[in-house]
Amino acid sequence: MSEGTIGSVSEATIGALHRALRQALRNAGFETPDLDARLLVCDTFALDAAGLILRADEPVAPEGAERLRERTRRRLAGEPVGRILGRRFFFEHEFQLSPDTLEPRPDTEVLVELAAEAFRKKGTGNLLFADVGVGTGAIGVSLLALFPESRCVAIDLSEGALDTALENARAAGVADRFLPLRGDYLGAIGPGSLAAVVSNPPYIPSRDVDALDPGVREHDPRLALDGGADGLDAYRALTQAARLCLAPGGDLLLEIGIGQERDVRALGEGAGLVWRQTRADLAGIARALWFQSDDRA
Repeated sequence: MSEGTIGSVSEATIGALHRALRQALRNAGFETPDLDARLLVCDTFALDAAGLILRADEPVAPEGAERLRERTRRRLAGEPVGRILGRRFFFEHEFQLSPDTLEPRPDTEVLVELAAEAFRKKGTGNLLFADVGVGTGAIGVSLLALFPESRCVAIDLSEGALDTALENARAAGVADRFLPLRGDYLGAIGPGSLAAVVSNPPYIPSRDVDALDPGVREHDPRLALDGGADGLDAYRALTQAARLCLAPGGDLLLEIGIGQERDVRALGEGAGLVWRQTRADLAGIARALWFQSDDRA
């Protein structure tokens, strides 16, 4: 099925278009063709999973077929489904995307889970933490929802990202505890004022950014991808800044790229932080690190 096929069949049914799109994505070699097709068809025709089955024989108006044709063209050109829909589900909420934000990915849920474990060990939900490089707000908003007495300083260089994150915080019902701050790392945070810092910083070596999958390279902002010559620039800054901004016993929780565990651990320990745990993603790859500041005042 081509994009033209969808647009030219005025009497097509929802089920027929769904099957055709699914096969086209399979033929194109996409990793998740069935999921992609379901998401695109359900969103285009305002269906849930049950509706996709129950209304499979329902005829599709030409304008609906044309909208799906355009979405098919974009997907076959490599644009991620989340970008086409303008939103992505993460952890327990749906997050709106914008050109200034990364598309949150399942690997980052490991960081949220590890941060939640660290927060619970403190024995109080009344925490002030920073989410550095907040993007859509996926990490900070998820943690605010888990800890309803906590507050998040949401830091990003991009005004557009902060606007998007604040809208997502409003949608999740946590905006009153979500504090946007335009800035670079933790420069505006006072010494010893934070219980925790969480971050999914840019960690791709500069030379590797142009070799990324086109769905990432062409649609995620380079500012959120490029980690400098060796991919570690953000970790150097964060470990040094966190050492000053964390209260005694405070937590630093970082997402890392493939093969970066040893280097990032060395940076944290070199800054005087104590490594507590490494958490792997579902593929068994070290994905999140937990450090603590010295608990002596």
